[in-house]
Amino acid sequence: MLRNKLYFWLKPFIPLSLRLAARRWFVAHLLPKVPDRWPILPGSDRLPNNWPGWPDGKQFAFVLTHDVESEAGLKRVKALAEFEMTLGFRSSFNFIPDGPYQVTPGLRQWLVDSGFEVGVHDLHHDGKLYRSRKAFQRKAARINEYLKDWQAVGFRSGFMLNRLDWLHELDVTYDASTFDTDPFEPQPEGTNTIFPFWIPRPPNLGGRKTDDGYVELPYTLPQDSTLFMLLGETTPAIWLKKLDWVAERGGMAALIVHPDYVCFPGDAPSTRTFPLAFYESLLKHVRKQHKNLFWHALPREIASFTATHKPLRHPKPKRICMLCYSHYQTDARVTRYADSLADRGDHVDVIALRRASESPSKEKLGEVNLICPQSRVGKTEQSPLAFLFPLLRFLFSSTFLITKRHFHQRYDLLHIHNMPDFLVFAALFPKLTGAKVVLDIHDIVPELYESKFGSQSRSLTLTALKWVETLSARFSDHIIISNHLWRDKFAERNNAASKCSVFINNVDSQVFAARPRNRNDGKIVILFPGGLQWHQGLDIALEAFQEVSRQLPHAQFHIYGDGIMKPSLLALAAELGFNGNVRFFDPLPVKEIAAVMAEADLGVVPKRADSFGNEAYSTKIMEFMSMGIPVVISNTKIDKFYFDNSVAHFFESGNPDSLAQAILEVLGNDATRHEMVARARSYAARNSWDSRKDDYFRLIDSLSDPEFIPSKRANEA
Repeated sequence: MLRNKLYFWLKPFIPLSLRLAARRWFVAHLLPKVPDRWPILPGSDRLPNNWPGWPDGKQFAFVLTHDVESEAGLKRVKALAEFEMTLGFRSSFNFIPDGPYQVTPGLRQWLVDSGFEVGVHDLHHDGKLYRSRKAFQRKAARINEYLKDWQAVGFRSGFMLNRLDWLHELDVTYDASTFDTDPFEPQPEGTNTIFPFWIPRPPNLGGRKTDDGYVELPYTLPQDSTLFMLLGETTPAIWLKKLDWVAERGGMAALIVHPDYVCFPGDAPSTRTFPLAFYESLLKHVRKQHKNLFWHALPREIASFTATHKPLRHPKPKRICMLCYSHYQTDARVTRYADSLADRGDHVDVIALRRASESPSKEKLGEVNLICPQSRVGKTEQSPLAFLFPLLRFLFSSTFLITKRHFHQRYDLLHIHNMPDFLVFAALFPKLTGAKVVLDIHDIVPELYESKFGSQSRSLTLTALKWVETLSARFSDHIIISNHLWRDKFAERNNAASKCSVFINNVDSQVFAARPRNRNDGKIVILFPGGLQWHQGLDIALEAFQEVSRQLPHAQFHIYGDGIMKPSLLALAAELGFNGNVRFFDPLPVKEIAAVMAEADLGVVPKRADSFGNEAYSTKIMEFMSMGIPVVISNTKIDKFYFDNSVAHFFESGNPDSLAQAILEVLGNDATRHEMVARARSYAARNSWDSRKDDYFRLIDSLSDPEFIPSKRANEA
């Protein structure tokens, strides 16, 4: 983080009193904003995978550690160890190898002989350990020499800075450079767990490492320096409260106490120390209130036990922002991603368009935070410039929002949905500060632009759009594309095959599920829900419905959607004289349109095969299938790629007579229709969102969590 690099560069030149004053101001300013995640983080008590429970049936573990930061702290080590021994406790002392003092072999040996543990604390303790990978590798070699010389198996970095994926360079059994939750640290992202966990070594990582991974031991009780030096607490009450919470949930109560800050009896008190009595109260509380319930162990013992079972931490809850130039409630693809992430415990913000000017700019939908800085009532832009100006306005407003929210609390990942591709640059500031960016290609922009506005393939505008597409692809850390045909075209055009994966519009079977019908009006309802664009072929469907309505007078054609073709479609319906048998409706939120679809007798997807629609995958086909509604679709290249005549009835694209005949055949043959519906429902179940959701989670976690090792590559799907 740039802020940390600047601070640690300036730190040697800033007086300690000024540094403390600045940190106290920062902590006091932040404290009112974090009561929901400090000192207790809900959800951090979730058991790791493969968790065996503590040895001998103990309820929780209790671990004491000490970081020695100065000559003054070094002088107090023996006194603190002797004090702990009088109460029946042992701990680990972590020393800085090349720091402001020299720890003698005699002191280290005395600690070990007395039942304590010695660990390595950083190298120089200057905040520069992780400046670069190359520099870290040089320092790691030096740290390994100290580990060997001291016969130590544990490491903790200075200032709790961490790069867990880099620590495989160290010859350690465990690392203790993290915490469950501590927003006051320079690197405030915690592990979000009160349990130790195994960090496996990536199989493709070179170099030497003991065994095949190491154990991470996060501290779970607030640091003494935070409580008493920065927050100015005058009692150990927060320690005791957090300890009891961890104990009740069977976690690991791990503590850091710095000898540097302990005021022993007879010492002069100051604002830079706290009374030994506070620490004594904690130890006596554990011994009295939790007698025989805790396993008091050294860090190396916790690590040895954990390494035997290798419990894996659940991926940390992420802060994720989704950005889409659409109405969130009606965009099934975006809502599916957002709801799934929120359901598993991630914090999800969605920045989208307001459905109407009177709609709220901020609201909470389930567990998703929806922010709508701009309205777009319709989709009727008739010229490229009319289409571009609202997009640019949305880019600027969303860039400001994302930057502001990221500065306040960092996003781990931003999932940007096109159109347009250049919306991905709204994530510039988060990306510069370490967040990952996923670009989701719903539609390939140059081809859609050509279809929408009739430009020639060699026009300057199309060349510019392809150039923007390439820049957007290079800027993104990963690219999701909505079908395999487009994946091949996009990857080849932008030389991006290595970071492309396909997620089709897998149906959410929780929303689009078969349900009892409530309609009993004697009508036959044919339904189209979707965008009213030329490539969708609604004019073809209207012409076909002339013949359908002649043979089936009770049939009605219901069209739900909005788009550039709506005025001309309304005019065509009036010209054809349907007298109310064709009805147009505004778009509906996903769950509401699912209820409408459930009442239909037939779904139609009449896309043109000689345009953009030839390779554009329609979300609605599998949604109809999942709900048990038969569907008639045109023989486009994309639909022939994914479906066959066993699950859908094809007609010749662009041919109204063929479409009319297909509709009449499906509605007129009950047996054939029921067989097709049964096969289609089975197909939709095999290809539902449930079948791909874990792949999406693995992709998100592998991008945003450096030490996360996915069990399957999402881009192989």
